[in-house]
Amino acid sequence: MDWKQSFRGKKVTLMGLGLLGRGVGDAIFLAECGAELTITDLRGAKVLALSLARIKKSSAKGGSASGGKNIRYTLGRHKMDDFRNRDFILKAAGVPLDSPYIAEARRNKIPIEMDASLFAKLAPNGVTIVGVTGTRGKSTTTALIYEILKASGKKVYKGGNLVPEATLPLLKKVKAGDIIVLELDSWQLQGFHEAKISPQIAMFTTFLNDHLTYYKGDKEKYFDDKAAIFKYQKKGDVLVVGEQALQHTRKARVPGHSRFSVARAADISKNWKIKLLGEHNRENIACAVAAARALGVSDLIIKKAVENFGGLPNRLEYLRTVRGVKIYNDNNATTPDATIAALRALGKNIILIMGGTDKGLDMSKLVAEIPNHCKAIILLKESGTEKLKKELADFTEKETLKECVEEAMKISKKGDIVLFSPAFASFGKWFKNEYDRGEQFVALVKELK
Repeated sequence: MDWKQSFRGKKVTLMGLGLLGRGVGDAIFLAECGAELTITDLRGAKVLALSLARIKKSSAKGGSASGGKNIRYTLGRHKMDDFRNRDFILKAAGVPLDSPYIAEARRNKIPIEMDASLFAKLAPNGVTIVGVTGTRGKSTTTALIYEILKASGKKVYKGGNLVPEATLPLLKKVKAGDIIVLELDSWQLQGFHEAKISPQIAMFTTFLNDHLTYYKGDKEKYFDDKAAIFKYQKKGDVLVVGEQALQHTRKARVPGHSRFSVARAADISKNWKIKLLGEHNRENIACAVAAARALGVSDLIIKKAVENFGGLPNRLEYLRTVRGVKIYNDNNATTPDATIAALRALGKNIILIMGGTDKGLDMSKLVAEIPNHCKAIILLKESGTEKLKKELADFTEKETLKECVEEAMKISKKGDIVLFSPAFASFGKWFKNEYDRGEQFVALVKELK
C-alpha cells in the first residue's frame, strides 16, 4: 500500500507535540500528507512557543497541504473529544501507561500509533530496519552502526531516539535496499507491541534499573516493553544481545527461528586503536560489530570505522583541559550504573559533579564505588540529591550548575579530572530537558579561563 494513502484525508490526533523536534516533524509531515490534524499537549502555548513557530513557518512556506488550515490545537490540557471519531492517535513517547485519553481511544476502537513503529509498518518492501535498545549503550551503539554502514557504502539513515528529527518523514526518502538504524527506548517500543512487529536486526545492549517511576516499580513491565525489539521477529531475522543483557533475555520467549548471537567485549581485538574510554564502550562496540557483520560488512571496513569513531556528545565526552585539569561531560548518565561506568573508565583523582531529580533508583552501588575514584563530590541541589546526601559521608552542595563548575575548578589541581555525570534525571527548575542540561554545562566549560 502507498504510504501516502495512510494519511490523506485521515483524522489524526497527535498526542504530545513536545520540545525536542520529533513531534514537530511528525506534525509537519502529517499536514503535508493531507491529514486533518489535531495537536494536543498538556503544556501551554508559551512553553511550546518554539515548536509552534516551526509549524507556522512550515505552513507559511506552503509546507502543509492547506497552509496550516488542516491543523487545530488543544494546548494546556487534553480533551476526550480529541480521542473520539479519529482514524488514529499518534502517541508521543512517555505518555503514561494509564492515560485515560488513550483508554478512551481504545474504547472507541481507534488505533494507537507511534512515530518509529508506524514508519516500520509503512516502509517499502526491501528496507532493512536495525533496531537498538538497552538501558545503557543504545545511543553509542546506534551511532556506531550507522557510521560503519555509511563507511561500507550502503545507503543508510538513522532515526528513533538518537536524533531530534522525527522518523516518520523518512518515508519520503527510503527505498528498497536502504537500511535505517533506529535507537528505540522502552516507550517507543510500545508502538512495536501495538503493531506486533520487530526490526529485522534487533540489538539488546543492556538491561538495568531505570524508569521505575514511570513503570511504578514494575521492572518486568519495563522489560516487557523492551522485549518488543525481538518478540515479533520472523524467520531469518537477527537478534544480537549484549553480554550483560543475556541473563534477562534467556528468561524471555526469544523466537526460536531468529538468528541469535551474543556480543562480548572480549571479542574486540586489543590491537584496535579505540578512542572511546571504558569497558562499557567496548561492550557497545561489540554490539555494533555484530550488527555490521550480520549485514555483510567486512572486518577491514568495520575496524577502520570503529577506530575513527570519537563518540557522541554528552556521553563521557572530553571537552577541554583547563590549567592541567581534564573536563568531561557525561550529562546523559541519568542512572547510577551509567555514572559507575564513567568513574571506572576515567580512574582516579576525579572531582564528580552530580545530582538531579529522583527516579526511584537504588544509589547504594554508586555510593560504594565513589571512594575508589573520587577526591571530591559536588552535588547539584535537587530532589534526588536530597536522597543521596543521606548516604554520602563528604560532599559540597551548590544551588546551580554554574556554582558547581566554579567549585570544581576552585578545588582542582593539575592532573585532576572534573567529571559531570549526574546519575539522575534533569527534570526540575533549572533545565528544560536533559539536552538543555548538557548544553548549559558545555557553555560553562567554554567560559573557563
